[in-house]
Amino acid sequence: MSMQPPHLLLTLSDGPRALADAAILRMSSPLLRRLKPARHPQSVMVIPGFLGDDRGNAPLIKFLQRLGHTASGWGQGRNLGAQGFSQDQLRETMEPLIAAGNGKIALIGHSLGGIYAREIARAAPELVSQVITLGSPFGAGRQHASRVSRLYQRLNPQVVDRHIDDNLSLPPPVPTTAIYTKADGIVNWRTSRQSGAFPHVHNIEVLGSHIGLNRNAAVWYWVAKKLAEL
Repeated sequence: MSMQPPHLLLTLSDGPRALADAAILRMSSPLLRRLKPARHPQSVMVIPGFLGDDRGNAPLIKFLQRLGHTASGWGQGRNLGAQGFSQDQLRETMEPLIAAGNGKIALIGHSLGGIYAREIARAAPELVSQVITLGSPFGAGRQHASRVSRLYQRLNPQVVDRHIDDNLSLPPPVPTTAIYTKADGIVNWRTSRQSGAFPHVHNIEVLGSHIGLNRNAAVWYWVAKKLAEL
């Protein structure tokens, strides 16, 4: 049985539920402010999801900065897919963060951004301290389990279909956290959860929408906790 995209009702309600996630985040701000500054601050890059940009991740970036981390967006504008950004420019953005982090950088990626984060860590694990993905569809069956796959292919017609590349489903060789929600209205949540037994991988389920995962109070808590563990 092939993997199916989320139920249409979940898809149609994902945007409104993202607004609810943001409202809950505002109400949770006093609790999040009680989190202690990081004892070992890290350099962190937050990579946006498909059609997202650094402005959408600005609240999360500011939260990480308040915890003492050197946090930044990816500096590539709107994420339109593999053909829409420059790998050389991304490396240039990463270089000062890596230097500030004593040679290491933590990567947080929302949706498609998490796939980029995993692949960067796979290619250069010596530079990446850990990867945290938010609703990223890296699992088997992802091509047919997303509500935006057709739009992605239209914007990236030259990108080779990677359904035969099993490596995308394997975690990179660094500590990796996959945060997902079973109420995901954009991708099938099963593709955002790491399958198999890997001692360096942690799956975490939260309540919320796909679109709102970068403004989800539980996600912020877990991101802060995971960054504090290293």
